[in-house]
Amino acid sequence: MAEEKTNEEHIPTKKEVEACIDKIRPYIQQDGGDIAFLGIDENNVVYVTFRGACQGCFMAVNDFSSGIKSLILDEVPGVRDVMLV
Repeated sequence: MAEEKTNEEHIPTKKEVEACIDKIRPYIQQDGGDIAFLGIDENNVVYVTFRGACQGCFMAVNDFSSGIKSLILDEVPGVRDVMLV
């Protein structure tokens, strides 16, 4: 009898998330800002923060919601949410 394969959920890694962030980092740095990866919790929620000119910028929240969050969710399997702190 053949063994059944379990369909285990992919657990995102720091390396995967950082590689995704590295794709968008140059665009953020053009405006004098940066984004830092803080970690992934046990629920596969990714935490990031803005640095430099992006800290406190009212446009940063829009950029996060419409771009950064969507990119990480689309490109890193297993991520359930992305939080800006």
